[in-house]
Amino acid sequence: MNQWHFSVQEMLDWIEDNIEDNPTLLAMSAAVGYSPYYCSMLFHKMCGMTLKRYLAGRRLTYIALALRDTDARIIDIALRYGFSSQEALTRAFVKAFGRTPHAYRTQPGPIKLAIKQAVLFPDKNLFGGMDMSSVKEANVRFEHIPAHKYIGIWDARAKNYGEFWNYHDCDAVCGVIDSMRHVALESVGCHQAGWFYENDQKGYFYGFGVPLDYAGEVPAGFEMREIPASNYLVFFHPPFDFLADNGEVMNKVEKLAWNYQPGESSKWWIPGGYAWNEEACPCYQRHFPEVLGYEVLRPVKKIAQ
Repeated sequence: MNQWHFSVQEMLDWIEDNIEDNPTLLAMSAAVGYSPYYCSMLFHKMCGMTLKRYLAGRRLTYIALALRDTDARIIDIALRYGFSSQEALTRAFVKAFGRTPHAYRTQPGPIKLAIKQAVLFPDKNLFGGMDMSSVKEANVRFEHIPAHKYIGIWDARAKNYGEFWNYHDCDAVCGVIDSMRHVALESVGCHQAGWFYENDQKGYFYGFGVPLDYAGEVPAGFEMREIPASNYLVFFHPPFDFLADNGEVMNKVEKLAWNYQPGESSKWWIPGGYAWNEEACPCYQRHFPEVLGYEVLRPVKKIAQ
């Protein structure tokens, strides 16, 4: 970690704070204290794209969300985010998403939103005031997830999160998922991942859950599957310091999750009479270090006693 990370993260945060004020390279450089040339060069080096391209993508993302989630007039949205007219917005929107703002508002299907970039992640030693717990032992609890559908990319080649992104464009996939948050099922979530079994082979998936009655559009490259209701054993660790403890926490949770047998006695109170149900339901993974912690959910089914 060096000063470049701090500087570019300051630029990224400044863009988000000033997105409605027609932000310019000159204004940003004045705010962060570097020359326009240096800001442009450093941003490109750290983020892999020009500042102009990033800013245009984020503005259109905010506009798409405003079209989807508010009743504001299209012309007012256009002017709020720096377009001179509704026609100018329409040209840019069609070029980016292949549909007009009006068409998207009428039927907000999946589009590739430009996700917010980050080059610096929360660290209590850098920022202070973050009450992260120390590393604890992994624990287990019982949870029921109702029947639902899941829209995702199911990849038998990948066995974990890191391997999955060797085969897929993270920004493109996450941008599409962000555009579908309005239909995501709260109990399963958006940007949800996990493992599935097919022909006794374990693969990895990434996507989002939707209600059982969802009959809307499925993004290109994604597949929708129906997931039956199931009880789950949730192996978890509470919120922790991502930079300092992520590896240790994940190892503790996954070691417990993949070695646990529901029929064996343990120090945790878990209802008896259950076996794994992974031939019918996927195993979910929840990873939000500073908010939720880390969880691995394995489905179980009731067996005759």
